[in-house]
Amino acid sequence: MSTSKNYAGIPDKFAQLETAKVILIPVPYDGTSTWGKGADKGPDAFLEASENMELYDIETGTEVYEQGVYLADAITEDSSPEAMVKAVHKVTKDYIKRNKFVTLFGGEHSISIGSIRAFSECFDNLTVLHIDAHADLRESYDGTKFNHACAVHEASQTTNLVQVGIRSMDAIEKTFMDEEKTFFAHDMVADEYWMDKVIDAMTDNVFITFDLDALDPSIMPSTGTPEPGGLLWYESLEFLKQVFEEKNVVGFDIVELCPNPSDKSSDFLAAKLYYKMLSYKFMGQQVEDNYDNTYDVDYKPNNSLKFNDDEE
Repeated sequence: MSTSKNYAGIPDKFAQLETAKVILIPVPYDGTSTWGKGADKGPDAFLEASENMELYDIETGTEVYEQGVYLADAITEDSSPEAMVKAVHKVTKDYIKRNKFVTLFGGEHSISIGSIRAFSECFDNLTVLHIDAHADLRESYDGTKFNHACAVHEASQTTNLVQVGIRSMDAIEKTFMDEEKTFFAHDMVADEYWMDKVIDAMTDNVFITFDLDALDPSIMPSTGTPEPGGLLWYESLEFLKQVFEEKNVVGFDIVELCPNPSDKSSDFLAAKLYYKMLSYKFMGQQVEDNYDNTYDVDYKPNNSLKFNDDEE
């Protein structure tokens, strides 16, 4: 992983586990991707770009790193897709239970099976906001349920799944899709109210999984499966800001950066996107304010599809 010991090169006082409100977990995994490889190099490229980014956010007038961002050890389990998902699930859940705002940077989209599982076990009535070019709803693919093409299948069964930006899917995925809560790119481009409709489809607690190929390849070429016709930068920010303002975003992950050594722009976009999302999350909060992630220690998910592995 990166030689940087702190996220974005921030001073040590803002990078301590005990005091940081934000946890950043890198997951450099690329075990099941089927076309463009290299998502395992995404976290390093993202962290390197973050070190070269201005830390004052003009729009919000904040320096969100002062809330504290702890760069966790990378999850490097890659013995099997299932073992990786289990490791992500356990580490993510452990940090949620420490009352932290937990974020992850992949890696391919299969890492989100583990992160979503952890959040859905900790937060009641969770919405998973899935921003992506692809539906990712297959029950299994290439012989495993833990494939990147299955990234939100489990979420479709266990959470309120809302999908945004979809413009590529297999016919079989329609059988698992809630079209009332699916916002296709070709419809969004003609609907000035799509953002409000997405917000209306969500519950209060929201986990965001952001696949970078949701963005148009003109601004984000460095992904494994670029699809024409995606979201652009300012509309994406406008939408995300609205989500953070109107809902309780409990965490997020960003996945599928496949860095291109000769074009750093995608790495930098990913770095800015992550920092923007943090800036929106903590917009109205003072550094000295305590963070409460609303995790309910007594909440027990009533769902046979989930499993708990609380062994410490």
